[in-house]
Amino acid sequence: MNEVKQRLSLSEQKAKELFKAIEDRGLIIPGKSEKQLCDEIVQIAKEDFGVDKHWGKKIVRTGINTLQPYMADPPDLVIQEGDILFFDFHPVFDGWEADLGRTYVLGKDPLKQKIKKDVETAWYEGNSWYFNQNKLTGAEFFNYATDLAKRYGYEFGNAIAGHIIGEFPHEQPDDPNDLCLDVHPDNHNDILQLDKHGNKRNWILELHFVDKENKMGAFFEQLLTNLY
Repeated sequence: MNEVKQRLSLSEQKAKELFKAIEDRGLIIPGKSEKQLCDEIVQIAKEDFGVDKHWGKKIVRTGINTLQPYMADPPDLVIQEGDILFFDFHPVFDGWEADLGRTYVLGKDPLKQKIKKDVETAWYEGNSWYFNQNKLTGAEFFNYATDLAKRYGYEFGNAIAGHIIGEFPHEQPDDPNDLCLDVHPDNHNDILQLDKHGNKRNWILELHFVDKENKMGAFFEQLLTNLY
């Protein structure tokens, strides 16, 4: 593993530890608003992990809000008994970015437990598929992700299925409207190509599965790596 991948993997591991701290402290409970839980996560990130930068939107979504795509700003909901909810956070650890998404289910509802399990299983399937590709456009990868959702019996819930990640702030396109660094249906560039400095890019795969009939969604996101 090269140094950049090592740094990104270490940041991701710290993000996982942050989420574990939230779970262990019993903070994911009914009666608390999404914003309150989000604020608690940010506070623990700062006090226990030294994180004072988050490079993207900080998201806690519960109930029907789990159907909403990343760019949406739905009304703040209160977590209810038996809810499904997910986190999407982008903390910066020692100058290196993490991007981690996880789903939680309060209770034993079988449909909620299933979509949580399915989106995670599908992510690992997508990770393995990615590392078997010799050439891959962003559009092809996005189409793969949407087909993956359909295969598992869901719809894909977001406008992109991933993006690059790196040292903060990560590489930006020359044209702000260029989608070359996103897993997007209009990105027809080979995402496996090297950056302008000749370095290999590192990518995030994010899967958002939605079940509109049952008014719920699930989310799983992390760094693509061939170490699994």
